[in-house]
Amino acid sequence: MSTIEMNRGYAVGGVGNVVANLFAMLSAWNDTRVTRRELNRLSDRELDDIGLCRGDIERIARGF
Repeated sequence: MSTIEMNRGYAVGGVGNVVANLFAMLSAWNDTRVTRRELNRLSDRELDDIGLCRGDIERIARGF
């Protein structure tokens, strides 16, 4: 009996995990997009003030 309950719980949890992972991926993608957009709006002088150059924007936006 417990095996059936475990399988049922796993199947239900599996779908929930897929949805949660999808939501997390979309959220991370949006955060990266917003960060990239905001950094691209800064002038070269402003980027230099915070120790960045245009080439750093993608790396920073992705969190590396």
